[in-house]
Amino acid sequence: MPSRDRDLPQLDLVFEEPRPARRIWPVRELVSQVRELVEQEYVDVWVEGEISNLRPAPSGHIYFTLKDADAQLPIVLFRRQAVLLRFRPEDGVHVLVRGRISIYEQRGQLQLVAETMEPVGAGSLQLAFEQLKERLKGEGLFDASRKRSLPPYPHTVGIITSPTGAVIRDFLNVIARRHSALNVLLYPVSVQGDAAPAEVVRALDDLNAAAQVDLIVIARGGGSLEDLAAFNSEQVARAIAASALPVVSAIGHETDFTIADFVADLRAPTPSAAAELVTAAQHRIAEHVATQSHRLDRAMRLRLLQAQQCLSNLRVDRAESRVTTFLHRSAQRLDDLAFRLESTIGSSLRSRRTQVDMLAAGCIRHDPRQAITQARMRLVDLRTRLDRSFDRTFKRTAFRLGSLDARLRALSPLSVLDRGYALVFATDGAIVRSTSQLGSGDLVTTRLAEGSFTSRVEDSRVKAGGAESAPPGKTKIIKRKSKT
Repeated sequence: MPSRDRDLPQLDLVFEEPRPARRIWPVRELVSQVRELVEQEYVDVWVEGEISNLRPAPSGHIYFTLKDADAQLPIVLFRRQAVLLRFRPEDGVHVLVRGRISIYEQRGQLQLVAETMEPVGAGSLQLAFEQLKERLKGEGLFDASRKRSLPPYPHTVGIITSPTGAVIRDFLNVIARRHSALNVLLYPVSVQGDAAPAEVVRALDDLNAAAQVDLIVIARGGGSLEDLAAFNSEQVARAIAASALPVVSAIGHETDFTIADFVADLRAPTPSAAAELVTAAQHRIAEHVATQSHRLDRAMRLRLLQAQQCLSNLRVDRAESRVTTFLHRSAQRLDDLAFRLESTIGSSLRSRRTQVDMLAAGCIRHDPRQAITQARMRLVDLRTRLDRSFDRTFKRTAFRLGSLDARLRALSPLSVLDRGYALVFATDGAIVRSTSQLGSGDLVTTRLAEGSFTSRVEDSRVKAGGAESAPPGKTKIIKRKSKT
């Protein structure tokens, strides 16, 4: 039976795949995403190449290009890492750089953010040593014309070194053997490590500022180039050059050379040799004194031998007489010199005493304490006189005020009221002297010695030749007032 599928017409069906939606990237977003991918993939890489186009920035960052024969890569070394370099990057130096790959988004530029860098071939310390040496030599810090000679007879020597090493013991042993009277001032510092350069610079500054020493010795035992790195630093070299006191460098063994050796006024092969150089003049004097003392001893013994031979040829009594005569003359000479010395000293003392007395008298005359005492006494006297004058004036014024008060009281009308009289005032305040001034119904105020009262007039009469009082019961008191 034929299949049903064969009966159906064959159709060619074509299914189109859906087109993906087009994504539009902002430039910043695309660059940021690529930067993140790159930084995740290349977190810690080492790159070797040659420095070119070196550009130190005022901020302390260093920009350069690392290249080889076929490619180049921009490098940025930020200030925090740049200050840790032990050499000075320059164009043409073959280096090995460690860091992470990143993209500088503002320019879309691939770059290496460096963490560390070291030269390939010569060590970084040796390269830094050679670079600093050439630079300071070009500035004239190694010139022989600026070197100062050491003081021949120093009183005190300052030494900058570690207080626990063998250097200070060797130095002190040589000083004690060659010049025991020389004072040594130790300024303890670290002689290796990151803090050592700053401590050495501070020690140089402090010893120069204190002005207690005549010269400075910087000493350290031997070691590798890393151990001596503190004395190959630029800040130590410039502090030595700026020192007002002569500086002796005694660092390492005889074959060790540091930047401090070239800048210092004198280089000693070892700390012990530095002690010998410091005490050279004094030691020469000691040797000369010892030689002269030996010669003097020999000459004295020769003279004594000759004197013994001469005395042996003389008679004993004659020799005794000559010796006695010599001793007498010497004793007399000594007495004469003693008298003269006593006279001279006495005269000088009297003259000095007179000068001292004159100066003392002048000081007493101009002593401000006497003037202050006199002024204080005068002030006390004036205050006493002022108090007395004030007391007298007060009493006179009080007496005068009492007298005026008595006179005023005698003339006061109130004193009349005390004798039983009264004053009558009309409503307008005028004193009533006659009944003609009053009418029936007028109000009057009567002032007594103690208080006053107001009354109304009901009747008044007038006689020829004078006033007549109102009959009893004709005046009514309206209001009483208290004593005023």
